[in-house]
Amino acid sequence: MTDTAPQNDPTTPNALPKGIRFAGVAGGIKASGKPDVSLIVTDRPAVMAGVYTTNQIVAAPVILTRSKTPTATGRVVVTNSGNANACTGDEGMQNAKAMCALAAELTGCDAADVMVMSTGVIGQPLPMQKVRAGIESAAGKLGDAEADFLASADAICTTDQFRKTVSQAVSIRGHEYCIAAMCKGAGMIAPNMATMLGVVMTDAPIGPKAAQTSLKEIANQTFNRVSVDGHMSTNDTVMLVCTGMSESENVQELTVEELAVWQEAATQVALKLAKMLVADGEGAARFFEVRVSGAANDDDAFVIAKTVAASPLVKTAITGGDPNWGRIVSAAGYAGPKIEPERTCLVIDGVMVFENGTPLSIDAAKLSSAMKSNSEVLADLKVGDGPGTASFWASDLTEAYVRFNSLYTT
Repeated sequence: MTDTAPQNDPTTPNALPKGIRFAGVAGGIKASGKPDVSLIVTDRPAVMAGVYTTNQIVAAPVILTRSKTPTATGRVVVTNSGNANACTGDEGMQNAKAMCALAAELTGCDAADVMVMSTGVIGQPLPMQKVRAGIESAAGKLGDAEADFLASADAICTTDQFRKTVSQAVSIRGHEYCIAAMCKGAGMIAPNMATMLGVVMTDAPIGPKAAQTSLKEIANQTFNRVSVDGHMSTNDTVMLVCTGMSESENVQELTVEELAVWQEAATQVALKLAKMLVADGEGAARFFEVRVSGAANDDDAFVIAKTVAASPLVKTAITGGDPNWGRIVSAAGYAGPKIEPERTCLVIDGVMVFENGTPLSIDAAKLSSAMKSNSEVLADLKVGDGPGTASFWASDLTEAYVRFNSLYTT
């Protein structure tokens, strides 16, 4: 397995949720010697919720953690990178349980309150001696400083070119709550939840049921709207950790109205992370955004946008800076939802290339040059006069991606 060191990483504000400690260490799982074990530990029982892969081939840590959430007594999220612990049979499940048991012992909680995530190569047994050493080392380095948070974020990375972290505050009922999040992902990105590992953390007081509902909606609006290669992982997991510790011990849970304010802020945090996944796509040269309008409803618009963004022909056109609008329009046509061809219009990077079902005369060379000179390409696609809208974000498809993934395990 090849690991790339995080670099050019986005900055993270110093503010972090109260009541959480972090650690990230190198346990020796990765041949590169880079960090590969992460611990996130709450100071007291916390609400934890999760959303997971919908792949029928599911890694042991997903099965185990999914069975524990949502909960009001969560204490630990332990993660290893460098090995997915997927397709590893009963041994894999026993190893996932052993990770929880050891983390519980070292942090003073019950194994039932420990969530586990794994990422890396599929089908290889976990090197448990190294995993145990990593967990023990991480438990001895827990801290609540930004450096500890970033170390934890580094340790969940695999092929990522940079760590992915975001933090921001939201003011509700006169109090300021913090939302901090980390994720990893650069390849095997085609979410039907979130093809990645991620943890969203907050000190806002949110109950288990509300946390689960909120996290699912956040994922639907962000992580489920990005794609790199169209391949859904076996290990997709995004956790939401709510300590409720920003105020007094008797702080009341957020009301429905207050939760909506918090959720909007958390969605913006998650969207920034989701876009980082695309920007860091393996071998990617360009970030591609598809905006669809005029569909019968938002769900139809989403399907059309996702279909266009996932097309290998569209992706390679974006790689080459080729304003091949026919690929985009035809992808919308086979996506499934009804469109109105005579009202279909397409704008690429501000240039109308197709209007009301008719191609326009454009300076293709000039538009191509503009596309090649930018790291981002925007396609605005109108498919009728309906109220449905949606956006989807994807990377292009390059020779570098093919080379990297043709040698991933060898």
